[in-house]
Amino acid sequence: MKKKNSAEITGERREGLVIRNTGSAYAIRLEDGSVTPCRVKGNFRIRGIRTTNPVAVGDRVLVAQAADDADYIVEVLPRSNYIIRRASNLSKESHILAANLDRAYLVASLRDPVTPTTFIDRFLATAEAYDVPGGIILNKEDIWDAEDHELADAMSYLYTSIGYPVHIVSAATGAGIDALREALQGHISLLAGNSGVGKSSVINALAPGADLKTGRISDVHHTGMHTTTFSEMVTLPRGGEVIDIPGIRGFGTIDFTETEVSHFFPEIFNYGKECRYSDCKHIDEPGCAVIPAVEDHLIAESRYTSYLSIMEEVRDPDKYRKPF
Repeated sequence: MKKKNSAEITGERREGLVIRNTGSAYAIRLEDGSVTPCRVKGNFRIRGIRTTNPVAVGDRVLVAQAADDADYIVEVLPRSNYIIRRASNLSKESHILAANLDRAYLVASLRDPVTPTTFIDRFLATAEAYDVPGGIILNKEDIWDAEDHELADAMSYLYTSIGYPVHIVSAATGAGIDALREALQGHISLLAGNSGVGKSSVINALAPGADLKTGRISDVHHTGMHTTTFSEMVTLPRGGEVIDIPGIRGFGTIDFTETEVSHFFPEIFNYGKECRYSDCKHIDEPGCAVIPAVEDHLIAESRYTSYLSIMEEVRDPDKYRKPF
């Protein structure tokens, strides 16, 4: 009698939602509301996407029991979208942050630590590239001075004029949390950010009882200490889900081409329609309509600088390894 392979699938397939990913194991919420731990086989890959994680939080999957009585993910159902980044500064592989999102928010801070605008723009450009609506959450409003408030107002005006919602909040005092919770209600949203910006604190304020670990700020470098070590979906009390992921120290883009980078900056794309040449890179070409728009402050210089940094990385990805 032939002995069964312990990983041989024997049970019926059941559909579920990936709500936690610890790297080697997954938690799946099945349609009846129960949660089951799952594994993936070592050779499991999504066709056409080379990633370090073939399954992400937010994925709809089919699971089935194997001969060893463990549940395995046997299929990832088609995604409506996903957001991805370069796995590391030295890697040519990508890492899927989350899938099937209604919006991806970057939690940022103006101090302790400062989130560079280039990092913000890289996140938003990547969201555009993968058909995920983007947004910004400016946290730690309670520690701002008058100059910080002016900067926050300017940033809010800039990004909302482009089309990105901006929420100014304080996880410590609760300011702005009710409005943010209302915006998230009924949706699946990703919350990403640098370590130390208070992302886990914001989620704890949105969903009391989530009890996500929060960390302190390094006294030496004023940077965050990693607290979230895995990706997890948190249910909000009034409906909706937020996905918490580990803090991101770098946000390398991947699979961008020179001709499409401007498509991921809506205001640059719009002015680019008036360029003399349809393949204008908006750097030093004659008849470019984007450069005069920057000089006339119709396009923010910070956004144009971010655009140039991505173009430089696209042109020489192995050399360009700045820690954004």
